[in-house]
Amino acid sequence: MLKRWQGLRAQLNPLAARLSQPSYRLQSYQEVEAAAKLGFTLDVNRATVDDWLRLPGLSIRQAQGLVRLRQVGVQFHCLEDLAAALGTAPTQLTPLAAVLSFCYYEEHCGTLPTVSLNQATVYQLCGIPGMLPALAQAVVQERSRRGPYQDLADLQRRLGLAPDLVQTLMYYLRP
Repeated sequence: MLKRWQGLRAQLNPLAARLSQPSYRLQSYQEVEAAAKLGFTLDVNRATVDDWLRLPGLSIRQAQGLVRLRQVGVQFHCLEDLAAALGTAPTQLTPLAAVLSFCYYEEHCGTLPTVSLNQATVYQLCGIPGMLPALAQAVVQERSRRGPYQDLADLQRRLGLAPDLVQTLMYYLRP
């Protein structure tokens, strides 16, 4: 029944027929709007390079960069996140917003190795994504100076870390 409906819809709307082809690339922002009305969406946190290339205005290098970021665990939460990753203004991506879907996935559920915040060496801390050598050194120095960290909130307070950095680190650190 669903296939028959999709076939009928494709006959009635040529864009629907083209969208059913995985290699079809939307030609304009007007076509993006029409595709959105047909129910076409792109899950930004699951999109492949080919998925990204369906959108007008995105180059293969940009698509590859977005996929590489996803492969290392970055999740996009909004249009501004995508713009930052692409090095562009959010207003340039606004015409694509109608088809972009920002779904969130728990990919870190106990599957990643964690490091003890109160026992790790600078070298061990440097192995954590998002942990720069200077930050690893500061973690160890602060711990030596003022004692063990109570939790990640204590780490954030003592080192003045940005919330988004703590959000990244929390998957890899335990008190």
